[in-house]
Amino acid sequence: MRDAAINLRALPEQRDLIDYAANLLGKNRSDFMLEAACERAQSVVLDQVFFSLDAERLKQFNATLDAPPGPNPGLERLMAVQAPWNDGAA
Repeated sequence: MRDAAINLRALPEQRDLIDYAANLLGKNRSDFMLEAACERAQSVVLDQVFFSLDAERLKQFNATLDAPPGPNPGLERLMAVQAPWNDGAA
């Protein structure tokens, strides 16, 4: 059972377009909008965690991941800083 409300305002033209599309699919406005919003939300989430590469680019990507890191002076400076809670007495 759906019990969470989602409210929004739309222009009459937008509402009419949504209603027309929903009707074409035999759905009501709420079902149509919820399905469309969920599809878009899933797409956005997947764009953040999944990407597709052809064979050559996958090979390049894996080579980059497998390569040893290059020199990083900034990281070296950071790692040389004494932590304030570590006074050197061990």
